[in-house]
Amino acid sequence: MRISLIGMSGVGKSYWSKQLEGQGFVRYCCDDLIEEKLSSVLIRADGTRMNMGEWMGFPFEKGFREREALYLKYEKEVMNWILDELERADHYGQMKDIVIDTTGSVIYTGDEILERLKKKTRIVHFSTPPDVQEKMFSAFVQRPTPMLWLDSYDKKEGESGMDAMRRCYPILLSKRERLYSQYANVTIDYRVERGQDFSVEDLLKLISSHSH
Repeated sequence: MRISLIGMSGVGKSYWSKQLEGQGFVRYCCDDLIEEKLSSVLIRADGTRMNMGEWMGFPFEKGFREREALYLKYEKEVMNWILDELERADHYGQMKDIVIDTTGSVIYTGDEILERLKKKTRIVHFSTPPDVQEKMFSAFVQRPTPMLWLDSYDKKEGESGMDAMRRCYPILLSKRERLYSQYANVTIDYRVERGQDFSVEDLLKLISSHSH
């Protein structure tokens, strides 16, 4: 089986992709592959390394749009490379179990990539219900991950950057959730995949019950 996990950052994609890796799946982590491409710029002034969330920063910070564009450029390259790998495997009849741990911004990579992804894998969407958005926003502020805002961030007169970001976050999530649902073969509720008794076997059973 070939599976792509999609959804917001912090929703559980990496956790479940590692669980599937433990079941023998070959795991592609898009963030790790993007980080490799960005390695030359992930250096602080004192020479120490920073993570991608620190490098990307928040949408009200200077240079954010340039960093956002660079990240998306590399994300498209990574997605095309993974999909090319899958097509090569098809050509040579190498049908391994594969899981792609996508980024939250995979839905911005364009129709061509997303249609290829849907053709080659079962797309599993971990949803984010509105009532956990505040919790996820707080987690994002405390431990930033590289998040693309595109046209979902705007700052009103007299508003601080952080207040604008807090106001715009639910708008960003709402837009993204619609796009995730549009491409998904199956959507799994946040509370189901976070349930104490929900296992990797349950996940595979749920995915298998939805035809490709």
